[in-house]
Amino acid sequence: MARTIISTTTAPAAIGTYSQAVKVGSTVYISGQIPLDPATKELVSGDMEAHIRRVFENLKAIAIAAGGTLADAVRVTIYLTDLSHFALVNKVMSEYFPEPYPSRAAIGVASLPRGAAVEADCILEL
Repeated sequence: MARTIISTTTAPAAIGTYSQAVKVGSTVYISGQIPLDPATKELVSGDMEAHIRRVFENLKAIAIAAGGTLADAVRVTIYLTDLSHFALVNKVMSEYFPEPYPSRAAIGVASLPRGAAVEADCILEL
């Protein structure tokens, strides 16, 4: 089956050897997003909620570029350097993903690229 590379300027460009997303058939695999501002390529300022929102905004922009929305998400993985932010992730995520919610994992990690405190990736089924 053919692969289609998804790319948009409304989300941060890849900072490594990966694509923003890859579509195979009707499935879209969105790469991990950290709270980078697409315009400045820098981590957003503000508190943890601002960082989480930027991550979901980046996922949303890529989902739209792929022809879908976050309502098409079937799997989300969240990476946190501090799991005490788990409840805040739940609060913000409920504003971006409608019920029924996708499956999800939340994983505590030692560090993330660019010193980010949160990262998320997503799989959509269009």
